[in-house]
Amino acid sequence: MIRLLLCALLLATVCASAAKPKPAMVHWMDYTEALKTAKKTPKLIFVDLYADWCIPCRVMDANVYSDPSVASLLNTRFLPVKLDADSQDSIVCDGQKNTVQRCYFDVWELSALPAFVLIAPKGLTILTVTDSMSPQELQIMLYQFLEKEKEWIER
Repeated sequence: MIRLLLCALLLATVCASAAKPKPAMVHWMDYTEALKTAKKTPKLIFVDLYADWCIPCRVMDANVYSDPSVASLLNTRFLPVKLDADSQDSIVCDGQKNTVQRCYFDVWELSALPAFVLIAPKGLTILTVTDSMSPQELQIMLYQFLEKEKEWIER
C-alpha cells in the first residue's frame, strides 16, 4: 500500500512539473541571417554582445532574456542576435567586412559588456548601449526603440 501511495505521489509530482510552462526564451538568430531577413521583413535588429568571461552578461541571460515579456517582445518585434564580442568570425557591420571583435571595437566603438547594438534593416547602426539592465529596464528601452521604429526602418 505504501509503495502504491509513493508511486502515485511520484507520478503526481512528475506530471505537475511537466505541466509548468517553461520560461520564454529569446530565439537568437545568426547575424548574417538577421540582415537577410530584415531586408524582406523590415524589422530592427537587436544585437546582444557578450563574452564568456562577462559575469553581467550571464546575469542578463539568466534573469533578463528568460523573462517572458522581454523574450516575447524581442521575438515578435525585433530580429534578436547574440554575438560573442571576442569572436573572430567575419560579419558585415555598417557595410564593412570585419571580425565581430573589430566591429565591437572599431565600428561600434564599444569598450564594455554587456552591450547592445540596434541595426536598421539596411545594415547601418542606429545606436549602441553599454549597460546591464533588469527585465523592466530592457523592456522600457525596447519600447522606446519601437517609438522610432518607422523612422529607423527607413534608414
